[in-house]
Amino acid sequence: MTSKTSEPRDGWASKLWRFVVRHRVSILDLGMLLAVMLVLAYVAFEVDIFATEGAVSAAQETVELDETLMLGGVLSIGLLAFAIRRYFDQKREIARRTVAEQEARVLAYQDPLTGLANRRQFEEALNIAIAAPPGAGKAHAVLMLDLNGFKQVNDVYGHGVGDEVLTIVGQRLLRAARQGDLVARLGGDEFIILAQHLIGAEAAGSIALRIIQGLVEPVATGSTRHAIGAGIGVSLIPSDAGSKDEAIRTADVALYRAKAERRSAFRFFEPDMDRLVHEREQLERDLRAALAADRIVAQFRPSLGLRSGQIIGYEAIPSWQADDGSAVAPERFMAVAEDTGLIHEVARRVLERACHAAMSWPQDVTLSVDIFPGQLQDRELWKSMLGTLDAVGFDPRRLTVEITEAMIVQDLEAAKLALSPLRDAGVSIALDNFGTGYSSLYHMQAFKLDKVKIDRSFLENIGDAEAAKVVKALAGLGHGLGLTVSADNMGGVDGVAMLLDSGIEEAQSSGRLMSADEARVYWLGQPAPQRHLA
Repeated sequence: MTSKTSEPRDGWASKLWRFVVRHRVSILDLGMLLAVMLVLAYVAFEVDIFATEGAVSAAQETVELDETLMLGGVLSIGLLAFAIRRYFDQKREIARRTVAEQEARVLAYQDPLTGLANRRQFEEALNIAIAAPPGAGKAHAVLMLDLNGFKQVNDVYGHGVGDEVLTIVGQRLLRAARQGDLVARLGGDEFIILAQHLIGAEAAGSIALRIIQGLVEPVATGSTRHAIGAGIGVSLIPSDAGSKDEAIRTADVALYRAKAERRSAFRFFEPDMDRLVHEREQLERDLRAALAADRIVAQFRPSLGLRSGQIIGYEAIPSWQADDGSAVAPERFMAVAEDTGLIHEVARRVLERACHAAMSWPQDVTLSVDIFPGQLQDRELWKSMLGTLDAVGFDPRRLTVEITEAMIVQDLEAAKLALSPLRDAGVSIALDNFGTGYSSLYHMQAFKLDKVKIDRSFLENIGDAEAAKVVKALAGLGHGLGLTVSADNMGGVDGVAMLLDSGIEEAQSSGRLMSADEARVYWLGQPAPQRHLA
């Protein structure tokens, strides 16, 4: 009963309090005016009494007409002043609200970081463009962009520098677009452009080329220069899409193909892309299911000491057997793992499986694993890898991590940050695909390598005199830096002799991969003729 009666009282009290707070200035002004009127009335009454004391009767001891008129005048002036103040207050309030509404509209339609249009403004403009189709022979174009190299800027230099890069990129996009084109930021490092009434696909391609050229110059933040590129997907209206959602979707599909180039490139939407996108999405679902079912394992490719003819180590290769028993090529599913961020889990499991297998090998047989581009951006990579080695009980001195030359050239600092702690722990560092990434002596010295592995493209024609000279020069460069020189292709018996003559000490088999059991069986003395390893 008490609670029921208190609720309305609390409600009325709350409403009254909100009314007082909302009108507190007006209540204060009126209160002051009332106080002044009371004081004046009191003064007038007292003056009249003292001025006529003893000369008038008690009935005449009242406020006379002149005092009444005076009080009325003061009251009128006070009310007029109150009304004028209220008028100007209301005018200022309306002006503030107008400014606030304008600012709210800007915030609702503008990206606060870059000052470009945001997704909402872009979608409204796209709807209007679709409702007003271009004339004969013309087209509207939606160009969707995703930056290359931006993630490593964020990971290595922090979000503050990343925001500065995005702002500069936004300005370059405005310069690359035509006047009247709408440039918007969708979020993160994704941008989108609406270009209307273009004269065919060539005009859209020209805009895309100007964007790519505008990003050739590295973005400077402070004393650091960042190499930023872009993948661009282009969808044409009405030939590729007839609605807002379809235009954005087809541009995104084309962007996916452009990103597969792993460099600055643009691609137009093609109907066959839909099939490829669906296949890729299915592969991603299958890969997630394979990880959940623990079907990602390690297979092994042996390396031989060319003079001894003995296996000196194995490289662990990610392997996946599909439900139907067929093998999924590593280059297929590892590319999907890179795109989806699953690369970290795949690589961790492969390393763990490989370490367990290598525990049964002789202590002088090493294990090597690849470092993939997506892993390189993980600042905790070294910690995760050393944690796996510690959990298995595997000696870090028996592990070699291989990193491609192109990855080092692309961002030496990120590579050093990710892998230097591994080297400090005793892990060896090998430069894979040596000769293909245009690395300088500075890169090689700064990274403190232990081994270089000459790319197989140089070894396939080693019987040719000119090709042999190139191989010998690469091997000489490696030896000059005090590094072990390995070859990524054994090339049979004749090839081994040529490799030795070039100064190469180790070579990796190009034959079929071994399972963990097959690698173990060899060291148990079971038949494993070396001719099968070449």
